[in-house]
Amino acid sequence: MPKKRISPRPAARRSSPGAFTLIEILSQPLCWKTCLAGLRESGALDRTAAKFAGAPEWTFIGCGSSFYVAQSAAASMTALVGIPARALPASEILLYPQLYPGKSVPVLISRSGRTSEVLRAAEDLRSRGIETLGISCAPGQALEKLVSSQILLPAADEQSTVMTRSFTSMLMALQALAATLGGHSDFLGAQLQAAKATEKLMDRLPQRVGKFVTRNEFADYVCLGQGGLYGIACESALKLTEMSVSYAQSFHTMEFRHGPKSIVSEETLIVFLLSESGYKAELEVLEEIKELGGATVVVTNRANTRVKAAADLLVEFDSEAPEWAQLPLFLPAQQLMGLYTGTKKGLDPDRPRHLSRVVVLEEQEAPEAPEHATI
Repeated sequence: MPKKRISPRPAARRSSPGAFTLIEILSQPLCWKTCLAGLRESGALDRTAAKFAGAPEWTFIGCGSSFYVAQSAAASMTALVGIPARALPASEILLYPQLYPGKSVPVLISRSGRTSEVLRAAEDLRSRGIETLGISCAPGQALEKLVSSQILLPAADEQSTVMTRSFTSMLMALQALAATLGGHSDFLGAQLQAAKATEKLMDRLPQRVGKFVTRNEFADYVCLGQGGLYGIACESALKLTEMSVSYAQSFHTMEFRHGPKSIVSEETLIVFLLSESGYKAELEVLEEIKELGGATVVVTNRANTRVKAAADLLVEFDSEAPEWAQLPLFLPAQQLMGLYTGTKKGLDPDRPRHLSRVVVLEEQEAPEAPEHATI
């Protein structure tokens, strides 16, 4: 049965717990610009779009954080191209191969290019004669040899265990591919606008989030988002869980009313990712939860007076980029919250307990308890 093998970590000097993670979070705007420039100069987006043009459907496949990249990338593909797209965990394809739609283009997502379940899914799809696209931050790895086409983002790779800039960079690259397929020639410029807005945001965001974490104690965390932001909400909850060993859940914003809101109390922090399309409806949920006594963090592009009144911590981008290009901007605040909550507890977010940077499975005689890790 499969057993997890811990992948070797790069040797490097570290000044304090979470030092690598903090640097990688703050480096995201520059990393995005570097990755987008590399994709443009290499022609990778045009080549990939030409190869898979006319595909009736896309399926984005990953594990852990990479699965949440898949969720937001699938939503972006449908929105920007107008064709069906879905996200599946790699394990779902391995255990239930009939769930994979045969005419769909599979996109295999792995930061390391070595995630066992993703590699096995790639092997299975190749054995069926299906052309595949891989996306990774590490060149020369096994995934690159198994897929038909590959998008590489070496500038986005990380020292720390948890995915931060690799998540947002791979999402941006897949959104740029969707925009290329959909003929949205101005979308790359919009992504660069989003990166510029994040540079400005990062000037004060670490201090604001750090102060909020220092002053407050919470027993439960909930992250809410709709549409393309649902994958971001899932990843937000995972960052809090991984880096701070906190109990965090994620829901579609409107679904939180249908049962889950029973957990709301003054010890519950609810993170609202407010979209532009669903702003009015999502705001009503925010105000309802605030009336129930929950603490709130609101992340949005621009907030009106009602949002400001209901938010205990408000993060605004003030970006001119269109809504879909803003998706990666919604994540850094929660990445920082996970980091500072972890260090407040005396943990090292660079090295979360029980987790490894890459999950590599080997066949063993006896089964062991399953473990989850960011990959």
